[in-house]
Amino acid sequence: MNAYGDLMLQTARVVRMRYVRCARDPRLSPAEADVLADLFERLARGDSGVDQIDPNEAIGLAFRILDDDNPEFSSLWPRRP
Repeated sequence: MNAYGDLMLQTARVVRMRYVRCARDPRLSPAEADVLADLFERLARGDSGVDQIDPNEAIGLAFRILDDDNPEFSSLWPRRP
């Protein structure tokens, strides 16, 4: 695994811990968080189904999540209707 993959996996773990298990933040439902965590895991594996996602945007969102610094400003953050 490379640094990018490690970062994506770490972010998936934090998303699941923060938003799914602890449900400590109302910005993201547990179901939305699970989908987002799955996305980070797919990025870590190099899944061809997520090739259209800009790696720089994924890295930016990962750092926003890890720092808890307004991740909802990212275009990858799940949007509510």
